[in-house]
Amino acid sequence: MSELTFDTLIDDGNYQGSERARLENQVILDELERKKKARNLAVPTDDNKVKARLREMGEPITLFGERPPDRRDRLIYVLSQINAARGDDAMQVDEETSESESEDEVEEFYTPGSLELLEARRSLAEYSLPRAQKRIAQQRIDSKMPLGRIIDIRKKVFAEVKSFANLGSQIGDERPISLVRFSPNSKYLATASWAGNVKLWNMPDCTPVRTYRGHTDRVGGVAWHPQATLSQSEDAVNMVSGAADQTVNLWSLNSETPIATMKGHADRVARVAFHPSGNYVASASFDTTWRLWDVATAKELLLQEGHSKEVFSVEFQNDGALCASGGLDAIGRVWDLRTGRTAMVLDGHVQAIFSIAFSPNGYQIATGSGDDTIRIWDMRSLKALYTIPAHLSNVSDVRFFYADELPPNYSPDVAMNGTEELSPDTKPSDPVKPLEEWKYRSGLYFASGGYDGLVKLWSADDWQCLRTLPTDGSKVMSVDLSHDGKMLASGTYTRNFQIFTPDGS
Repeated sequence: MSELTFDTLIDDGNYQGSERARLENQVILDELERKKKARNLAVPTDDNKVKARLREMGEPITLFGERPPDRRDRLIYVLSQINAARGDDAMQVDEETSESESEDEVEEFYTPGSLELLEARRSLAEYSLPRAQKRIAQQRIDSKMPLGRIIDIRKKVFAEVKSFANLGSQIGDERPISLVRFSPNSKYLATASWAGNVKLWNMPDCTPVRTYRGHTDRVGGVAWHPQATLSQSEDAVNMVSGAADQTVNLWSLNSETPIATMKGHADRVARVAFHPSGNYVASASFDTTWRLWDVATAKELLLQEGHSKEVFSVEFQNDGALCASGGLDAIGRVWDLRTGRTAMVLDGHVQAIFSIAFSPNGYQIATGSGDDTIRIWDMRSLKALYTIPAHLSNVSDVRFFYADELPPNYSPDVAMNGTEELSPDTKPSDPVKPLEEWKYRSGLYFASGGYDGLVKLWSADDWQCLRTLPTDGSKVMSVDLSHDGKMLASGTYTRNFQIFTPDGS
């Protein structure tokens, strides 16, 4: 299969496929159009009036286990179906609520973008399309894996996950540790603290390497360049951090002072994220916006509004096409970086969203909230897939396991471990199997941290708790999983960070 690029995508005449595919697409578009019109339908909010309207239309006024919000949604659905059947473009509006609803309507508006942003959007499209094609090809291979093989992989992986235990704890700084992140090669851990410092630690020894000083207030976010500690030069940009001093700093590994300081936010910067290409950085801020920055020029490309309150978390999809933001308004939004449009609204939490994470499969998103739950969202169906009652207090961080390209100590030339001699009748072990298992492992589980002082590990297919790990009894501010699958880190309010490993060894 030829590589998918921006140009070939435009020239691809088979996008619609067969007549059957076109009809299926039309059905989907009609349903989306119906839902779009249904959102503009004003219906009573009073439960008694909702029941009266349902009775007028000959519908049951209530169903078993139905709550008032569910009943109102059913009324909206029934009215939209009636209008779709009639072919009416204008939706029926309840007379008593139409006047107040019309006052709240907000006209869609556009802001002019720079030529640099236009070039960035094109570059993002060219980068993300081949990656999405590769990911989907791998998912097709995984879908043909025998069920017995999948069960064996799950048992092996989850047995290791269930054996995680505390290896050790280290005092990280003078004030609470706000964030912990493993380096791409899993040999370092970066910690951010409210003391205004970013520190680098050797893993798993927990010995300090360097302290980066450049912020004057609480550091809320730190992220690694995707190629840092791998192919990226130590003198180039390797990390980014954001702090309450309203700045975003770019760091090399060799210098304790920032390479560049990016200013523009009008309030505290919370989380930051590196784009998978390493060319862009996103920062979430309490000024109700998140911003996209060009790493090469250290200039702002995009100021994105869309939240009614402070934006706390931001994360990129691994393909590089999407960015998700979560705010203290309890709303998450998924943005298409190639067009600037909202791809999905994550509306369901009742408290602030403190963490957001894309699954390696590219279409599932996990959000951690102040309502003590983790919600799993599916971008294919545009709705919440599952709600996990995760912690007894705020869910501060959620992190999926992202595997390296190759398993640790993997060598396709080595048939066995070298301690046994192969008899003539013994076949050498298949080098494809560990690689197949490693690729399937990516995204199979995730970690969460909460203000109840616990770190939990969850399966990412049936959403069951695999392991609960106590820390030092204080609020867990952040968690992270190393890319080699050998370590789990947590940062806590009492200035410590903890390292967990399988069997604690």
